[in-house]
Amino acid sequence: MVVATSSVVRAGLAAVVGSANSQMTVVGSASDLDSLTREVGQLQPDVVLLDLGSNLQPSIWEKLLLIQEEQYPIGFLAIAESLESLDLEAAIRSGVRGILPGISTESEIIAAAIAIADGLFVLHPDFLELLPIRQKVATTPVQTLTPREIDVLEMLGSGLSNKAIAKHLQISEHTVKFHISSIFQKLAVSTRTEAVTVGVRLGLIML
Repeated sequence: MVVATSSVVRAGLAAVVGSANSQMTVVGSASDLDSLTREVGQLQPDVVLLDLGSNLQPSIWEKLLLIQEEQYPIGFLAIAESLESLDLEAAIRSGVRGILPGISTESEIIAAAIAIADGLFVLHPDFLELLPIRQKVATTPVQTLTPREIDVLEMLGSGLSNKAIAKHLQISEHTVKFHISSIFQKLAVSTRTEAVTVGVRLGLIML
């Protein structure tokens, strides 16, 4: 799904990811996040290609996070014009799984979208200077885990399966997997056991 304020940019990005060289299908487009919120639950895209534009508002990360928690968990591929106003920690927490500059080529955009759909994180070399902020995400998990992620972490500590967690929280297993992936990333771990161990050490959960 493509989101961009400019109809020209929207059409251009849709043409790129829907081209013959891409494995992607464009299921819809939106001019703003409010429109995305209304449609994303029905369309359920694997990736949302989001043009941040030149006037990036800090509130955008809160809006993206609400979509993740209240609507449908998705990986955002953000197209950013500059580094100045880009908060990598907030972007990752809100569901951004890839960041490319506005000058990215068609092949770069397609490759990034496919990678995100496969569960990978994509960062263009131009944005490497933002990586020190990623360390902060990993070392301050108490501040970055959402209340829902803490609920999921507690259930992991109780040994519940994804299916059991989904039933208890009345959400889909897909959503549970998204939350677990986010927890692993924020706690800098790779297994459920490690996540629970770190959670106990930090006082996030009680066994």
